[in-house]
Amino acid sequence: FGPFEIPFIKLKPYILQRKNEFKLPNGQIAIIPEEWFTQYIEFFAFTEGEVNLTLRKHHLSLIKDLESGNLATVTMSRKLEKLREFEEIEDRDLPEHFKGTLRPYQKAGYNWMQFLNEYRFGGCLADDMGLGKTVQTLAMLQKRKEEGAAAASLLVMPTSLVYNWQAEVAKFAPKLRILVYTGTYRDKNIDRFAKYDLVLTSYGIVRLDVELFQKYYFDYIILDESQAIKNPSSNTSVSVRQLKSKHRLILTGTPVENSTMDLWSQMSFINPGLLGSESFFRKEFLKPVEKFKDEQKTRKLHSLIKPFILRRQKSQVATELPEKIEQIHYCHMTEEQEHEYEETKSYYRNKILKQIDEKGQPNHHFMLLQGLMKLRQIANHPRMANQEYEHESGKLKEIMRMAKNAIRENHKVLIFSQFVRHLDIVKSQLDERGITYTYLDGSTVDRQAQVNKFQNDDSIRVFLISLKAGGVGLNLTAADYVFILDPWWNPAVEAQAVDRAHRIGQDKTVFTYK
Repeated sequence: FGPFEIPFIKLKPYILQRKNEFKLPNGQIAIIPEEWFTQYIEFFAFTEGEVNLTLRKHHLSLIKDLESGNLATVTMSRKLEKLREFEEIEDRDLPEHFKGTLRPYQKAGYNWMQFLNEYRFGGCLADDMGLGKTVQTLAMLQKRKEEGAAAASLLVMPTSLVYNWQAEVAKFAPKLRILVYTGTYRDKNIDRFAKYDLVLTSYGIVRLDVELFQKYYFDYIILDESQAIKNPSSNTSVSVRQLKSKHRLILTGTPVENSTMDLWSQMSFINPGLLGSESFFRKEFLKPVEKFKDEQKTRKLHSLIKPFILRRQKSQVATELPEKIEQIHYCHMTEEQEHEYEETKSYYRNKILKQIDEKGQPNHHFMLLQGLMKLRQIANHPRMANQEYEHESGKLKEIMRMAKNAIRENHKVLIFSQFVRHLDIVKSQLDERGITYTYLDGSTVDRQAQVNKFQNDDSIRVFLISLKAGGVGLNLTAADYVFILDPWWNPAVEAQAVDRAHRIGQDKTVFTYK
């Protein structure tokens, strides 16, 4: 400032409080240039120390700004120098005992996880639904085992996904020793964790047992469907942030659901301090980005988070995907649903045994089929068999979660069921959430009008279809996700349903979930 040379660090409180008048030693007032507030407010907010300022390693992108402005001399460790100079992530060998084959983009995801691991950064794998976040994560966990990880890793997820993770581990990484830490009668002994490579649990259990989990230092903490912690003040978010680990990873198809604030909570979990304090983020990013559509702030936010988020959309990796991908997805019943199921099973079993005792073998077949049909309906939703049932269904919860994810990612979904009553229940859930849809069953008069509406109206993301009425003759190439809610006795009928979306004119890979 004129003849005076002022240490840049002295301006820290002024820039943070946005005061542009600085008093010089001769009593005159110097005006701090307006662009310095824009350029350096994040830098000062993220630094620690009074004389020598220290930045966390994940703020490497801010250092370039500093050096280009000749405002500071930067010293960093040799490892970080290497990181700053790197041009691309190197290819890594897959673990010896991994049983799958990774597509090229999945291998790139695995390499990225290994890179984050080396530099102790947290990461967010945000690939589109169906692109294989699970298999990439399991390859990384198998590698950790083979490298001799000193502790178990913790994988936290919605309860409905526990069984699927178990099945995927058995398929792709069978050498991983897993402990399923769920249920009312779980053994609350953390000494057991050391005997396993991976502990599977749910967000609900973490909330309940947070004090117990805090006592163990995990190798990795991985959150699946990490939008569960998007609200920083929720019990789930607070509980998860208290856990300790060497590495952190989150998996989500939708890192931002409702607000830019969703990012702060998830990024602060994987790399604490990356986006500053909650109040700083609200003032410096949330408000300018959402309220004023500030492009400079948006770019700054993007450059801060970019190294730690890997997101591939279906359209970007289309050339690496087959035309159709089919997955069987397992759903857990809720407690009340299970009770209803067991009660019905006992009722029919006793009735059939009584009939065999009284009338002999031949007469029980009709009763057996009736009982099986009832059980199938209860497995979908108990309200199909009992109008008085007021609780939830595990399958419906999972359908809604997956449908919401697909819709958020801008996809269109066909939902097939052989039971019109089941479609009615799904309909009421979509209505509740304000999701628009088209509908077709045997009683639909103008089928083509429903098809045209779904194909051409971008606001309609879901088409509910009765398997028998809509299995043939429809061309629904706007959809690239197909949910078949209940298995049909003839697989050819299911194949025809999938082919409504996968036919000539379809330019996207079709993902089918059964």
